[in-house]
Amino acid sequence: MGIVIETHIRADLDELWARTQDPARRQRWDLRFTRLHHLPRTAAEPDGAVPFRYATRVLPFLTVLGTGVAAAEPERPDGTRAAAQRFAAPHPLSPFAETTAHWRYLPDAHGVRLRVRYDHRPRGGAPGALADRLLVRPLAGWAAAWSVDRLRLWLEHGITPERALRTWLAGLAVRALVLLCCLLGLGLEPFAGLGPLSAAGAFLCPLLLLAVACAALCKAPSRGAPAARRCVRTPLALAGTPRLLDTLRLPSAP
Repeated sequence: MGIVIETHIRADLDELWARTQDPARRQRWDLRFTRLHHLPRTAAEPDGAVPFRYATRVLPFLTVLGTGVAAAEPERPDGTRAAAQRFAAPHPLSPFAETTAHWRYLPDAHGVRLRVRYDHRPRGGAPGALADRLLVRPLAGWAAAWSVDRLRLWLEHGITPERALRTWLAGLAVRALVLLCCLLGLGLEPFAGLGPLSAAGAFLCPLLLLAVACAALCKAPSRGAPAARRCVRTPLALAGTPRLLDTLRLPSAP
């Protein structure tokens, strides 16, 4: 089962196209690519297909390398645009045996509606499929949506991807600090020795701390921080493959 991520971006179609199709710009906002660059085309590639190489930091101490191929339709009869990628990393610790993405750019009077369809094939047999369903696929969907909203902030508000990441990390640190303080507060007895107020305080204080902890977890992120929740994420049983994506075949491994 794949996932469709959709958002509306108030930006020029050409600029949105450039920031999603240029590898140097793409690696700045897409959380899943640490490095990304095109490779020379070969005679084996179909017309319009461009091979690429990428690196993804799976863990703080592990970066996996992979290759892929991309194709684009910058001009369609209905005024929309489309792009597709198929890529894979041979490293055994990479959770994805193969990943596909299909992008639709739907311009309107107020900007562009961006619709991205992702799917991947897990590795590792039955255990890998279980881990994919319970953990990997939800995390991959979150990372894709978070990255798309990071792109939106860059286009709509001029917030660079680097600044957006710093803002998001700062907000995450504040939430973690609030939660830590609440957890520590639950282990204290601040109303001990206050006589009749002790019982009431011992009852109300944990409730107040839990309310603060819930507020810290549920509070909407600041406007300058990316948030996956701003994108519409829809599970999709992929009944077919888009024509553009179906033309792509993976290049030889590096």
